[in-house]
Amino acid sequence: MACITHSSVPGQLEKTLKQVRSKLLNQCIEETYTTEITERKQAHKDAIKSYTDTCSKKYKEDELLFENFQTCRNDIEHQNVLVKEKMNEMSRILLDMQDKEKQKDDLITSIQQLREEQARKKDLMIAQNKANKDRLKTLQKSAETFEIRLRLEIRKPQGKPEQLQFVFRNINHKDLECPYTFILWLNAEGEYTVISCDPPLECMPQLEKKVRETNNFSAFLANVRKEFAALNL
Repeated sequence: MACITHSSVPGQLEKTLKQVRSKLLNQCIEETYTTEITERKQAHKDAIKSYTDTCSKKYKEDELLFENFQTCRNDIEHQNVLVKEKMNEMSRILLDMQDKEKQKDDLITSIQQLREEQARKKDLMIAQNKANKDRLKTLQKSAETFEIRLRLEIRKPQGKPEQLQFVFRNINHKDLECPYTFILWLNAEGEYTVISCDPPLECMPQLEKKVRETNNFSAFLANVRKEFAALNL
């Protein structure tokens, strides 16, 4: 009982309580301050992000506005050029109209000559097309003699009446049904033109040139088959 009632005990207890209270108070203040700082940092971060997003959106809008402005500006400049050209053209027309009566007869003559030239070209084109069709028919007939002996098949590509596809077989001894093909076209001048070859032949341009010179299509077919066969040697 003497220890409990000692005069220094209450003072020490009060001091200890004050220290605990101070420590708890400081801890509470520190936690509150830390929380407030964290919240302020987050709020600042959110504000910065919102501001950045707003600035970015505004920048994009301004950039698009500038592009539209530049486009409008270019269009206006282009229209100004067109207007200037039209004005120059109108000036030339006005000048031309001054001697219209003088040039009238020459113009009528030129138009008539142009019509005659167009009619002549049209007749020539019709005749050339007919000649090409006749040549294709002749090619088909001459090529038919090779169909049995050389296993040659002649086809007309769909929608391309001016072309013929030639298909050789019995060339590859390992696969007698393996096709060797080329497509022939008669151009506007009536010349033979090979537009595709499978498998490709390096000498095809020379063979093409020779058949144009000699017009010996039978020899051309025989030479093409010979070159196809040489690929398997």
